Amino acid sequence: MARFSPATGISNAQPHQSGLQRYFQFFILLLAAGSIYPLIYLRQNFETTILETFHISSSELGTYYSMLGTMFLLTYLPSGWLADSVSPRLLLTFSMIFTGILGLWYASIPDRSALYWIFLGWGISSGLTFWAALLKGVKMLARPHEQGRFFGGLEGMRGLVEAILATAAVALFSYYVDGKGLAAAETLPSVIILYVYNSFAVGVLCFLFLRLRDDTPVKTAASENNLLADLRFLLAVPELWLIAIIILCGYQLFWATYSFSAFLQEKYTMTASAAAFITVAKLWMRPIGGLGAGFLGDKIGRENVLAITMTLSILGLLALMFLPSAAGSSVLLFVVLLIGVMTYATRDLYWSILESRHIPTRVTGLAIGVISLIAYTPDIYLPKLNGYLADHHTGLAVYQMYFGFIAASGTLGLVAIGLLKSRTKTRVAAQIPTTAAAE
Repeated sequence: MARFSPATGISNAQPHQSGLQRYFQFFILLLAAGSIYPLIYLRQNFETTILETFHISSSELGTYYSMLGTMFLLTYLPSGWLADSVSPRLLLTFSMIFTGILGLWYASIPDRSALYWIFLGWGISSGLTFWAALLKGVKMLARPHEQGRFFGGLEGMRGLVEAILATAAVALFSYYVDGKGLAAAETLPSVIILYVYNSFAVGVLCFLFLRLRDDTPVKTAASENNLLADLRFLLAVPELWLIAIIILCGYQLFWATYSFSAFLQEKYTMTASAAAFITVAKLWMRPIGGLGAGFLGDKIGRENVLAITMTLSILGLLALMFLPSAAGSSVLLFVVLLIGVMTYATRDLYWSILESRHIPTRVTGLAIGVISLIAYTPDIYLPKLNGYLADHHTGLAVYQMYFGFIAASGTLGLVAIGLLKSRTKTRVAAQIPTTAAAE
């Protein structure tokens, strides 16, 4: 799931560090960003196996992820404050180690009652103490003229880390299930342990090598203004609401990919290994989609590229729903990869449109927090919706309604993009000052 913190008052790169040192530390941040979420969102490649191993229903699994999403929602604002108060090195070390410890508990296949505590803990370790600290670490390493390439590289290259880990996990899974003849439920703990050891290793790297200077938090203009007045100002900006809708709809399209593994097994009678192979191949599209969309967006316009990527995501999702059950694996692979490239491209671009709206600098962090509270609510309601549909319907009807809802929501995002472009053109034509004039 993509999350932005309203952390403010972050310093720029430390001049006393050489380029090699900075890039090495940036590499560690990439490892952390690409290592923490695959363990938590293991359902992306092994959902059916998780249900069988823990003897839980889709509805119950949805409840756990909904609780995780609620934790993320509650920590958007406080995570920024924490990142300004505690060293990113310590926060990231804690996040990786604590996530791994909870993973050990998860790998022991505990009673379902323990899953509540595991997912609650993951909400803290990957939300409250992680994301804002990660962004602060990247911003401290990047010089002013490097901000774009560092943050663009963060989003694109952490996907490469996820893809490498997922490839290793699926290879391990296939080795035991297809090669050794073990049951999928017997093999899942080994897959979890693979991610756990990686989390521990990255945590050690963070502690040993992230020697970021712990700057004193900068007193910003935003802190000197009335919070309620700033909120009223932002909520009165129509563009902010349109951006929130665009991100919400784009994020929902990405959420649909979490159910691809189970869907391929249900409709196309794929084995768990074959479905996992296709969904892992999708992960390799992240660097391509992310970096490619950023470059193209600078050439032909970010809103234009967003409209294209969201449209193709919707069409790909509809194709996956209505392809005949006898469709070949190569066709399915193509469709899933197409959706993967387009959803990753959408995720890479949708935050970039905030800059083009010229939100005043003094309330940019607050704007990100407000948008996040709206845009990332799918973390809460989509797992519950998926679980509800699974409890009240059977077979392919569950996926058709679930994917259909997300595809319909995607069209709402396209409408929001059109309105945003229209408002921008109107302002330019009428020479109406942007919200930046409010600074």
